[in-house]
Amino acid sequence: MRILVTGGAGYIGTHTCLVLQQAGHDVAVLDNLANSKREGLTRVEALSGRPLGFYHVDLLDPPEVDRVFREFAPEAVLHFAALKAVGESVQFPAKYYQNNVTGTLNLCAAMDRHAVRTLVFSSSATVYGAPEEIPIREEAPLRATNPYGWSKVMMELILTDLHRADPTWRLSVLRYFNPVGAHQSGTIGEDPTGIPNNLFPYVTQVAVGKLDNLQIFGGDYPTADGTGIRDYIHVVDLAEGHLRALERLDPNGGHQIYNLGTGRGYSVLDVVRAFERIVGRAIPYEIVDRRSGDVAECYADPGRARTALQWEAGRDLDQMCEDAWRWQSQNPSGYA
Repeated sequence: MRILVTGGAGYIGTHTCLVLQQAGHDVAVLDNLANSKREGLTRVEALSGRPLGFYHVDLLDPPEVDRVFREFAPEAVLHFAALKAVGESVQFPAKYYQNNVTGTLNLCAAMDRHAVRTLVFSSSATVYGAPEEIPIREEAPLRATNPYGWSKVMMELILTDLHRADPTWRLSVLRYFNPVGAHQSGTIGEDPTGIPNNLFPYVTQVAVGKLDNLQIFGGDYPTADGTGIRDYIHVVDLAEGHLRALERLDPNGGHQIYNLGTGRGYSVLDVVRAFERIVGRAIPYEIVDRRSGDVAECYADPGRARTALQWEAGRDLDQMCEDAWRWQSQNPSGYA
């Protein structure tokens, strides 16, 4: 199958492109490289032994998006392209709505014009906000607590309405929890710009000496050790979930929603202690004020994906930490 991956040069996108290529698919990437690097795709090609198409295009540029569809002629789209930092979205909400929501509208319009109605969408557990019940099921109300989360809710609603208007659309919405780790080779991994917004690259950059200490946002949550609890999922498990979701789409059309997570929550300090075991030394940290928009506890009920997709996350916290550390220690400056 010919698959277009938007945002494919990013952290999750590169790992998913590799999984798609290893499964025999022809893949092209559309990415504006706003928060990713071309080098990641070069390394994917080296790992897979297969070429990747690449279009340095922004979804906010409809004529260029149309050109990609004319030239590559995809049969399906995996949509990752989005701005994704919770804190930044609180500071710059209009930027997030413009990029994420308008970009998705432009993509769907191009897909419709070119009769490509097969889409796997990268959503997020942030759509649930502060959940009433843990673990979180797909039926839980959507009540995001920050503009990033609300942009994902809006993107989901767009897809829901598209399918209602035209049931031939084949849509799979994947609400995944906290992607971490790296490819086991250490060749590709997470390479954020500036001080990381996510815990794992923050910890590994402290461990490798790139940053002095870890800031833990909030030590007074109603959890066992006072730090926030999240469902961390290995990025390769997540990539394999995207492949399985694509494979399980109904050929006659449909609209499915799945949580992708492990079903188990770990606190920030649980993660720090695991990294200390892997690295073999203490990780210096300080506890600072909570971030606006963060919630105390969030982990998945992945039962629907287990049953319908025959998919389950198989890599544990130690492997997540080992792979993240291998990537960072082999690439102390990321892709630079």
